[in-house]
Amino acid sequence: MSEQRTPLVEMKNVSISFGGIHAVEGASVDLYPGEVVALLGHNGAGKSTLIKILSGAYKRDGGEIVINGKPADINNPRDAKKYGIETIYQSLAVADNVDAAANLYLGRELQTPWGTLDDVAMEAKTREVMGRLNPNFQRFKEPVKALSGGQRQSVAIARAILFDARILIMDEPTAALGPQETAQVGELILQLKRDGIGIFLISHDIHDVFDLADRVFVMKNGKVVGHARTADVTKDEVLGMIIMGKVPPGATAGPGAIAG
Repeated sequence: MSEQRTPLVEMKNVSISFGGIHAVEGASVDLYPGEVVALLGHNGAGKSTLIKILSGAYKRDGGEIVINGKPADINNPRDAKKYGIETIYQSLAVADNVDAAANLYLGRELQTPWGTLDDVAMEAKTREVMGRLNPNFQRFKEPVKALSGGQRQSVAIARAILFDARILIMDEPTAALGPQETAQVGELILQLKRDGIGIFLISHDIHDVFDLADRVFVMKNGKVVGHARTADVTKDEVLGMIIMGKVPPGATAGPGAIAG
C-alpha cells in the first residue's frame, strides 16, 4: 500500500498473557482503507486473540493501538464500536426468527413520534444499505433463518456498515458455505473495499485468502512470523510461513521468523 496514506489501524508491539502464557507477544499489524488483510496461522497461533484485542473482547497487557493516526483507548467492545470497528463472527450472531430490517436495527430500533416501532423507516434504510451492498437481495420480509448462508452473511455485514463501521473483522466468513455462496461473500467483500472499508480477514482457506486479500500476516506461537503482499508470494510460500515459520524472499520477516 502507499506509504503516503494514513493506516486505518496500526497495532504496534501488542502483547497479552493468560496465566503466564504469552498468547500474543510483540505483534504488529496494520490495515489501510479499502484493503483486505488476512491473518493466518494454526489454531493457537494468536491471530484470534490479537483481533479480539482490537475488537475490545480482551484488554492488551502492552503495546499500542492507533486508529486513523491517533492513539486509541480500546478496553471493551463499546470502545471498539466508537472507533468504527465491527466484528462479524463465524456464527454471524443474527436473530433467525425476524427479518433483515429487524436484524439490522436489533437493540437500536427506530421509533415514531408516538413511541411505536418505525418499521417503515427501518425497512427503507435496510433496502438502501442492502441495495448498495448486495443488489440481488430481495427477501426483505422473510425471517433470516429462511435465507441462504451467503444472504445471511449479507445481513450481518449490512448491520455492521449501517452504523458507520470503517474497520471490519471477519472471522472465517466462508466457512461451511458452498462454492456459489462463497463467491457471493467474495463479491460482498469487494464491494466493501470499493467503499473504502478496511477488512481483517481470519481464514483457514488459503485459496480464499489469495482470492480476496491484498496482504497476509502470518502468526506462529503468538508472534508475527512475517507479512507480504499476496502478489509477491505463492501459496506454498505462505504455507511454509504457517507451518515452519520460514519467511520467503517476497515477504518481510517479523519477530517470530525462523532464520535460515
